Amino acid sequence: MTAERRLLASIHDVSPRFESQIDALVDRLSARLGGTRFAMLVVPDHWNRAPLAADRGFQARLRNWADAGVEMFVHGWSHLDDSSHANAADALRARHLTAGEGEFLGLDQGEALRRMRRGKALIEEVIGRPAAGFIAPAWLYSEGTRSALTEAGFALAEDHLRVWRPASGAVVAKGPVITWASRSRSRQLSSLAAAAVLRQAMRRAPIVRVAVHPGDTSVPRLLESIDRTLATLLRGRKPGRYEALAAS
Repeated sequence: MTAERRLLASIHDVSPRFESQIDALVDRLSARLGGTRFAMLVVPDHWNRAPLAADRGFQARLRNWADAGVEMFVHGWSHLDDSSHANAADALRARHLTAGEGEFLGLDQGEALRRMRRGKALIEEVIGRPAAGFIAPAWLYSEGTRSALTEAGFALAEDHLRVWRPASGAVVAKGPVITWASRSRSRQLSSLAAAAVLRQAMRRAPIVRVAVHPGDTSVPRLLESIDRTLATLLRGRKPGRYEALAAS
């Protein structure tokens, strides 16, 4: 890893279901980062309602973005939590940390591996190259999911606090992701406050991560905060690529 400070930006929940919102986010990040130096987290069948395999037009767009330099991560399979959580702590996390979208929080190793391999095969066929890695929906992982990552052959994985290489377990970046929540006014306000604090607190960090979601495009205050955060963090820092963490 070089000493150069970097900003890793990503668009989550990339799916035919949110095509217009994804377009808006691509335009926004491209303008502020000076090109396609960001990642996309692709959901193969968002909420089992938007199968990527059936949408040739969106497949072509993903391939074009990948050809232009956008890094493509596998982002679960459906992004929908269909597990029953016997563990009280996991049930609490599933209820309060995400709106029923922590797909991999309750999966055992076998089912997690099946979904990972299925998503990896589809996305790699679409983009014509290896996926950059795997990031669980809502950054929530069961122990089985973490174990399955090594077998699935992903170069990188990420949760809310770190990026690591599943093959070795080596942590290659630390620090919270700066992100925003749009699904309620209280969550909007708390995410705005967190972004304001973190973009100052992390100004000297060697690597910072910023993640945006389709829902952000519907809330002008969130878009203003995203712009302010990117502008602050790009002072003395360049847009980076996750692949540098895999290779370092």
